[in-house]
Amino acid sequence: MKTYQQKRQHFYHHIPNFWHDLYGMEYALFDVKEETAEHIQRIRRAVQRIGHLFYKTAPLLRQLDDETLLQLGFPVESLTYVRFQTPVNESVIARLDLVVIEDGVKLLELNADTPTFIKETFFVNGKVCKAFDMKNPNEGCETTLRAAIREAIKYAFFSLQKKKQPHIVFASHGDHDEDRLTTMYLQELYGWPSQYMSLDQLRIVSDPVIENGEVVLEPGLYDLHGKKIDVLYRQTYPIEHLVNDEDPVTNEKVGQMLMKLVEENELAVLNPPSAFLLQSKAVMALIWGLHEEQHPFYTEEEHSWIHTYFLPTYLDDETFNQQGVPYVKKPSFGREGDTVEIYEGTGEKVDEDPHKTYHDSLPVYQKFIELPTITIQTENGEKTVKYMYGCFLVNGQASAMGIRAGRQITDNESYFLPIGIQKEEL
Repeated sequence: MKTYQQKRQHFYHHIPNFWHDLYGMEYALFDVKEETAEHIQRIRRAVQRIGHLFYKTAPLLRQLDDETLLQLGFPVESLTYVRFQTPVNESVIARLDLVVIEDGVKLLELNADTPTFIKETFFVNGKVCKAFDMKNPNEGCETTLRAAIREAIKYAFFSLQKKKQPHIVFASHGDHDEDRLTTMYLQELYGWPSQYMSLDQLRIVSDPVIENGEVVLEPGLYDLHGKKIDVLYRQTYPIEHLVNDEDPVTNEKVGQMLMKLVEENELAVLNPPSAFLLQSKAVMALIWGLHEEQHPFYTEEEHSWIHTYFLPTYLDDETFNQQGVPYVKKPSFGREGDTVEIYEGTGEKVDEDPHKTYHDSLPVYQKFIELPTITIQTENGEKTVKYMYGCFLVNGQASAMGIRAGRQITDNESYFLPIGIQKEEL
């Protein structure tokens, strides 16, 4: 009789280009958490409403002055970039991280710009459900995702107003398996002519190159073959990192040069600039602040959604300390639990992530909520872990979802736990 480890390795061995082990550790579990159709519907309804609130807030953010945007944590180098609007949706692929308990669904954060966890939920979840003879709650989501990617690239290219065949490049850090394979999965879904390249293979030309009085090289982003790129799909490369990128040889600010190409309509990027506008966790503090004021920007129904799904979030910890309420300190731009700290209502720190990559990022303070627990089967035996849901918003519509299981601070050592529905329930 095969052990769990043998079953798991045999199963995932047959899924191509997937990182079932990550950082030398078990990542994708060969198990399914059983859900009800009603439970899935409840989560998607919440995601739809939360997404609506963020999308409604985006135009308001674009109207804010520089000082206010800086107070929300946006890098000064990004201010004109975040205001640059394209015909593409505010975010093509966004992921909401959620706590789902008996009391309801609560938003932890929105990754509007560079979410991962995509192939896991849109593709692998269905394979695992089939192996366990369960209904895949994400069925049909991959088809919707393919259509969204194609539509986004089409509109992004049309916005450049060029009359030629588009040159589409999907790019990521080539030495990072999860980023590279996620990006290549999106390229595969796109299915039309395009290329994958590592980011270090791309070259920026900021000024026209003139020889003998003629322009031989226009400003733009070029691939390793010297061909100008029209649309860059950089699903996993954060703008907050891009703004500080320098050429190691010339020390040129190549990240800022790339953003300028976008603003000058020489290049289209996906996710679009508006996705970065929604990426700052300080946006949740702005939404919560407007809600506490009962500001007429939101309708009565929208205020009820904020009250239902949002956790109190502020730009300082004063309210929580005054009320003696536990809270979480998060960087406004941060990922995988990095730099997150948990405090008691007394202001005493009780837990923190050991990584401090984002210590310079503006902090936001959010009411603490305990993640529910679940017992999972791993190659090292049963473990009791905390878990949260990740549910995608694709072109503003609630889509595929899955579970990340691990510590209270969900980090890059968390497991992927697929979800399924018993077939007799349908």
